[in-house]
Amino acid sequence: MTLEQRYPSAAGHRAAPRSTAVRVGLALGVTAAALAGLAAANVLAAREAERRNPPKGRFLTVDGVRLHYLEEGEGPPVVLIHGNVSTSDDFLISGVFERLSRTHRVIAIDRPGFGHSERPRGPSWTPGEQAALLRHAIGRLGLERPVVVGHSFGATVAMALALDHPDALGGIVLLAGYYFPTKRIDVVLAAPPAIPVLGDVLRYTLSPPFGAASLPLLVKTMFAPREVPDDFMEQFPASLAVRPGQILASSQDGVTMVPSADAMQHRYGALALPVAIFTGTEDRVVGAEGQSSRLHEVVRQSTLHRLPGVGHMVHHADPDLVVQEVERVSALAKARV
Repeated sequence: MTLEQRYPSAAGHRAAPRSTAVRVGLALGVTAAALAGLAAANVLAAREAERRNPPKGRFLTVDGVRLHYLEEGEGPPVVLIHGNVSTSDDFLISGVFERLSRTHRVIAIDRPGFGHSERPRGPSWTPGEQAALLRHAIGRLGLERPVVVGHSFGATVAMALALDHPDALGGIVLLAGYYFPTKRIDVVLAAPPAIPVLGDVLRYTLSPPFGAASLPLLVKTMFAPREVPDDFMEQFPASLAVRPGQILASSQDGVTMVPSADAMQHRYGALALPVAIFTGTEDRVVGAEGQSSRLHEVVRQSTLHRLPGVGHMVHHADPDLVVQEVERVSALAKARV
């Protein structure tokens, strides 16, 4: 008599682990296949997004990075730097680009990894590193001491430019920027796509559909308490924002934002350039009093514009006032020469 015949339950116990292993292996295989299919679909969707939203401007290679930028007009130079998630199109939609181009040479640059600009692996792409790249782009474009306008994360980059390369700028206009470190849950939530290996899996599989689903709520929060303009989502290239590459750029920016503000905050008082600061009193993204108002107290030669009942998108709320301040800062910069 065999062991299985004498102890039939023993055979069952030996077969069970083998059966479990088969089921686990099958589940892993199905999951891997599903993720691979999702990744392939997201890559195709990214290519389709780029086909439907072709470059509107020109390209310039700086320090090995291919940057896309818009250019229009003649006169004193102005450089526009967009915020996180966004692209240079934001300044077109707000009307700031067109208004400024009537009297200025205006350059709106897609920051590395956004729109149609590259973001090579290697650098951590902190605001300081992006500022250094844009400083070289300013030189390559032959812009003499431009006024730099930055919105949101772009304002942090503009501040890094002013601190690290003050002789290259005429002045800065800061729109709803982030300047002092705070505890931010959104940074924690945005961090996973920036994690090596895990982040690569996420941004090619789950992050694009999740980003597409959450983007309308994000935009609503940025404009709140005002309504999102009817034509904003029609004109904004939302599909570009949820490509794997731009998701990585947004995540990395979120991760570097707080430590960069912490590193820069002790240098603000040394700024000697003309500085104009904008904030919405109802800004739910970065806050008003703890950021822009505090910066105004530190930077003595700055002017502060508090827009009542306005959220994070101050340049959409009052583009004419933004242009007016750029004109004023530009005149002050010319007088300082």
